[in-house]
Amino acid sequence: MSDDDALRRLAVQAGISVEWRDFANEPRTVAPETLRAVLAAMGLPCDNQGDIADSWERLTPVPGIAGLAPLITATAGTPTRIPVHPDTPRSAVILPETGGERDVRVRAYRDGVEIPVISEPGYHRLLIGQREIVLAVAPARASGVGDLTGGGRPWGLAAQIYALRRDGDGGIGDTEAVARLAEAAARHGADMLALSPTHALFPAEPHRYGPYSPSSRLFLNPLHAAPGVLFGTERVAEAASQAGVAEDYARLEQLALIDWPAAAVAKLGLLRALFAQFVAGAEISDALRVDFAQFDADGGELLAGHARFEALQEAQVARDPGDGDWRGWPTDLRDPRTPTVAAFADAHRREVLFHKFLQWVTERSLREAQHRALRAGMRIGLVADLAVGMDPAGSHAWSRPNDVLNGLSIGAPPDLLNRRGQEWGITSFSPVALRGGGFAPFLATLRACMRNAGGVRIDHAMGLQRLWLVPEGASAADGAYLNYPLEDMLRLLALESHRHRAIVVGEDLGTVPRGFHEALDAHGVYGMRVLWFEREAHEFTPPARWDPGAMAMTSTHDLPTLAGWWEGADIALREAHGALGPDQKRSDLEAEREADRASLWHAITQSGAARGLPPERAADFVDAALRHTADSACALCLLPLEDVLGQVEQPNLPGTTDQHPNWRRRAAGDAATLLDAPDVVARLDAIAAVRA
Repeated sequence: MSDDDALRRLAVQAGISVEWRDFANEPRTVAPETLRAVLAAMGLPCDNQGDIADSWERLTPVPGIAGLAPLITATAGTPTRIPVHPDTPRSAVILPETGGERDVRVRAYRDGVEIPVISEPGYHRLLIGQREIVLAVAPARASGVGDLTGGGRPWGLAAQIYALRRDGDGGIGDTEAVARLAEAAARHGADMLALSPTHALFPAEPHRYGPYSPSSRLFLNPLHAAPGVLFGTERVAEAASQAGVAEDYARLEQLALIDWPAAAVAKLGLLRALFAQFVAGAEISDALRVDFAQFDADGGELLAGHARFEALQEAQVARDPGDGDWRGWPTDLRDPRTPTVAAFADAHRREVLFHKFLQWVTERSLREAQHRALRAGMRIGLVADLAVGMDPAGSHAWSRPNDVLNGLSIGAPPDLLNRRGQEWGITSFSPVALRGGGFAPFLATLRACMRNAGGVRIDHAMGLQRLWLVPEGASAADGAYLNYPLEDMLRLLALESHRHRAIVVGEDLGTVPRGFHEALDAHGVYGMRVLWFEREAHEFTPPARWDPGAMAMTSTHDLPTLAGWWEGADIALREAHGALGPDQKRSDLEAEREADRASLWHAITQSGAARGLPPERAADFVDAALRHTADSACALCLLPLEDVLGQVEQPNLPGTTDQHPNWRRRAAGDAATLLDAPDVVARLDAIAAVRA
């Protein structure tokens, strides 16, 4: 067998697709150098035949029960089949997580053994022979609309958290503004408020504010904290004065676009002043001190590792502003387990504690926002957004390096809109690490997102099945698909959804693997159906035929708003910033848009959402398109705040960075009163009536 043949054989065994089909359905073969890079990132050396043989042996399961994974997923009410040699012991013991034990008979079948039906979802222990494994028994489906609402057709709003305003936010939207908007939306009948990601970013490098490129998805961005929830407005005002940031707060709150670096300095200055009071023994309730101690204890090593990274990165950037990427630090600082890192953490105990304090304040204020949403009448409340990956220069990749695929970036292969493909600069979990570690990183991530929410939206949900991965230094076209254990991950999603009473929505837009929609539906995960894409040839699909197992939306943060689309502002914007495709001309796109406007308006009038000729005013189109989308057959309906407010600008323009104010636009009014304008009230009332 040639070296390349052996390499390809190993790649297939590791779950890499060595061949794939492009957007024109033409077959493509992955280059050997790409296969080597992906395998190396998975901890599978393959530079020569000896390496390949060793890596092959690592991927080959040990025979018998000794080779069982530490966690096996199952479905409640269905016998569990385990692919293990049939000479396994014929008896086993199940230790349910609720206590007690149950003796079971193990039956042989052709490819392994079968464990009898377990009806109770949960993480149970299975004792078989000399092994103890976790049996993660999931309900057949994730929690659904009926489980949380008792029925009906719930709807809600989607908001960019940073954009929300309130007096005292310091120039960046926070969880207090979230709570106020949720309360306002609930008064109009909304059952949910979906938020942009709240993941931890980079306090030491506040110019890195893209919410979908987080440092860690296990922790939160303290710039969204509302410390008044814990300490009261008077103490917060006093801290702002002590920190000398009161005037900065007032100035930053007036800006139309967020000044992330300046606002971050001011917010962290205020939080440091509160922390100084907290540790100095100020008159702060004993209950808060006990709560922080419990939060610290519950956070364990994951919280400690994140806090150490934050303190260490801050120290490195203070010495050299360009030294934020841990991959360029001295060798003894790149590994969180070295004596040097331990000595640093010991010498900087107060700073490490400060970063734990930040997480505590942020988590507790987010929890209060969810409680207020539910108290206001929402039946689902906040819906968290789970980014598809994390920055390889961030906290997770440093503190848990074996979890992630270092040296690879998630992206997308070339398609009609982007002939060069895409490379997003973020990485994700290694499937080898997931299986070998009992899916611990995945479970910790799900729990972090669901902890204070009634739902979670999974960005680029196709990553549950496969990811397009690009080696560092390669073009986006020179990547490969890496496959993930979809069935296991969907079962774990369903189980965590059941335990947290949270619905799950998967962003299933773009290039979707065959059978993926059906897999989501089978496990109770709602897909996303966006107005612009619901079409058959040149005609838009009637809303009555939209997917009942999905969530209807007019648009997303990466797409034009209703008003922007109707006016063609998005085409002009893309041309101005060089974001048109290589074969696209503005005149052609405008002609195509004119035809699409006529086609969509025809669909809108056919659905009964409007009558007459296409309107001149974008606002009239917005009214009709919102009603049209809300009247879809989808079980859920989520409408971007930008569309409800009739805004033209979209939050993000893909393909741009500093050229366009991505992730910086702020709402025009206070979150508590943002929905009070007469035209907005009329829209919300119409939506509520349609969904009733």
